[in-house]
Amino acid sequence: MARRSAAAAGITIAPSPNRVIVRLDGRVIADTTRALVMRAPGTPDQPYLPREDVDMTRLVRTDLVTHCPYKGDASYWSIRSGARTVENAVWSYETPYDDMAPIAGHLAFYADRVDAIEERPPASSR
Repeated sequence: MARRSAAAAGITIAPSPNRVIVRLDGRVIADTTRALVMRAPGTPDQPYLPREDVDMTRLVRTDLVTHCPYKGDASYWSIRSGARTVENAVWSYETPYDDMAPIAGHLAFYADRVDAIEERPPASSR
């Protein structure tokens, strides 16, 4: 696929004003006040969370790789939760195109593969 300009497509990245918490099976998988939010026309806002704020011990890298003409190649992880594994529930653009560089080192979660992606004002308690 040919590379396309994210800016020309109206894709933006900005710091999220919210605390973002990802839960699966009652466990907190991620908790951050340093999320970035990607906005793209026609799609829901997508939070990208710094790896340092994700419980990486619950993630298992998979062989799946996909390509986005705006962001580059995405790598995927499954989430282990107790006896259950949720396949390819997390993705990351480890070396995104230059105009998407802020999301490098961040992970995104499929909302329909976790129990919740909660967004709260930063001062909220768990």
